[in-house]
Amino acid sequence: MRDIAHFVNGQTLVGASGRFGDVFNPNTGEVQARVQFVTDAELDAAVQVAAKAQVGWAQTNPQRRARVMFEFKRLIERDMNTLAEILSSEHGKVIADSKGDIQRGLEVIEFAFGIPHILKGEYTEGAGPGIDVYSMRQPLGVCAGITPFNFPAMIPMWMFGISIAVGNTFILKPSEKDPTVPVKLAELMMEAGAPAGVLNVVHGDKSAVDAILTHPLIRAVSFVGSSDIAHYVYQTGTAHGKRVQAMGGAKNHGIVLPDADMDQVVKDLSGAAFGSAGERCMALPVVVPVGQKTADELRERMVAEIASLKVGVSTDPDAHYGPVVSAQHRDKIADYIRIGQEEGAELVVDGRDFQLQGFEKGFFIGPSLFDGVKKGMKTYHEEIFGPVLQIVRAETLEEAIALPSEHQYGNGVAIFTRNGRAAREFAANVNVGMVGINVPIPVPVAYHTFGGWKRSAFGDTNQHGVEGVKFYTKVKTVTARWPEGEVADSSFVIPTMK
Repeated sequence: MRDIAHFVNGQTLVGASGRFGDVFNPNTGEVQARVQFVTDAELDAAVQVAAKAQVGWAQTNPQRRARVMFEFKRLIERDMNTLAEILSSEHGKVIADSKGDIQRGLEVIEFAFGIPHILKGEYTEGAGPGIDVYSMRQPLGVCAGITPFNFPAMIPMWMFGISIAVGNTFILKPSEKDPTVPVKLAELMMEAGAPAGVLNVVHGDKSAVDAILTHPLIRAVSFVGSSDIAHYVYQTGTAHGKRVQAMGGAKNHGIVLPDADMDQVVKDLSGAAFGSAGERCMALPVVVPVGQKTADELRERMVAEIASLKVGVSTDPDAHYGPVVSAQHRDKIADYIRIGQEEGAELVVDGRDFQLQGFEKGFFIGPSLFDGVKKGMKTYHEEIFGPVLQIVRAETLEEAIALPSEHQYGNGVAIFTRNGRAAREFAANVNVGMVGINVPIPVPVAYHTFGGWKRSAFGDTNQHGVEGVKFYTKVKTVTARWPEGEVADSSFVIPTMK
């Protein structure tokens, strides 16, 4: 049995807790490795290492830190195939999707190349008589990231790429379900020239999360996961004086107007709803066709499209998607489908009985389609996080906009139309953080920022881009005067710039 250890201070750290988590191959259903769980003492030691390393790393000029990011990118691209294969073997997503996972993380690393420019402060000459005012952005110290199973490469790079580039050191606690790629990323960061202790990886469950959230030397925590846990992370971390950005769940809607290009809509919905087996916080699991004719046509076309999808092992180049991450998650998805039927929605396509020949023990579930889903249903209100598409019919654009605007989640939303005015009105008025116009998965590019609204995000600062730089730095403002001549009398009133 292969053991997956921690990575601290530039080297493998074999844990002493005696506690492990099973790492499955979702394609076969077999345990392929054990991941060691960290003790509180081991986590504290990792933080101490990071704190010591941060002093010298912060003093390294930004251009040299950027050069480490350049080399890190080169090494990732060198090892892209190997990393994608490992990722697929532990998560279950198909190889092409795993490469996309890695690439979207690399794009944030590319953004970090410009950190010398982004860190430049502001300067005002002559703000008062002989007085200049300037500001500088400085790193926080030791930061931490707690990342989910569905993007084991992209989301860690979203976090540590910016944090390390601005001069912090980092503690990463990845999901225990697919932890190997995060360790590989830390190893490559060392190979790229980062000093030991700059990027450390520890594994664990809630105990490790709580230790991170309460450790006095960790200054900021970034989290992605379910909304209930995101809320807990935000409350606990902020109660202990930390900056926290905690991204939660989603129930993204796609509004389809009668003038939309239906051929493109069907293809976009298929990929956005069923790609990566629906295990994306930016998946599109709810489609809202406006008008009966639009809804009837969309339903008919989606049934035909679903029949053409191929579910296969993650190494099958012809497979559209692979298994879900665990047997428990597969069963949870199946239970949501059962609940949907009991609530009165029409189950048009049922994927629960899907089995892949030769891989009967794998965690596979076929694509499912519901019609007649209503606003008050549990399966509409909650995130299913699986290959299940729900049709919620609306009669008007206003009714359609109200659905995502009033939902508990506000991560992403899309509209499909040829009408520029309708799209503009929609983008301006919908109560959701990220909007796609004829784009089904509106994940912003790396030099913009990622973040939802309502119960999809807790905290005031988004991930990556300039918002990420702000999250991982603190501003210091200096007011300077170089007086000459006679000493002025003391003033006992607030100074003004006269």
